[in-house]
Amino acid sequence: MSTPRRLVLLRHAKAEHLGGPDHARPLALVGRRQAGAVGAELFAEELVPDHVLCSSALRTRQTWELLRGGFGPVAREISVDVRDEVYDAGVTELLALLREVPESAATVLVVGHEPTMSAAASRLAGPGSSPQVLDRISRGVPTASWSLLEPEGDWRSLGPGAARLAALRVQA
Repeated sequence: MSTPRRLVLLRHAKAEHLGGPDHARPLALVGRRQAGAVGAELFAEELVPDHVLCSSALRTRQTWELLRGGFGPVAREISVDVRDEVYDAGVTELLALLREVPESAATVLVVGHEPTMSAAASRLAGPGSSPQVLDRISRGVPTASWSLLEPEGDWRSLGPGAARLAALRVQA
């Protein structure tokens, strides 16, 4: 039997609304707090990732760096792939990137942007998904929110309707 897969889709924490390029926007103070809280939640729920796909935007990289602090020494063992493609990805492109994840990864975390994070969760949601979570995700998710999906097969076979949408956590 294959290893159960878990996919966590995280919208970056709250960013500053400063002038300048969108890609260079840093986290706000509240975003720094949110990121730390997400790390603690993921650790408490035993969702420490084996592999991370992270947008190259400053706010997503900062979100990852702050949340990984909640994982303790195990954080050093996590494979991290910071990609420009995640910054610009729509759902189709994100699914293509996820199909490239090493098969050894049981839990994958994507640190990305809206509307792609909620749209990807909606597209992947298949049989057994929570109707309440699907309804909430269909309206978009706020910063530092994460959804948990449980794909049926391996990463290469990930596609529409191929995962159970199990949960959504929203940070205050």
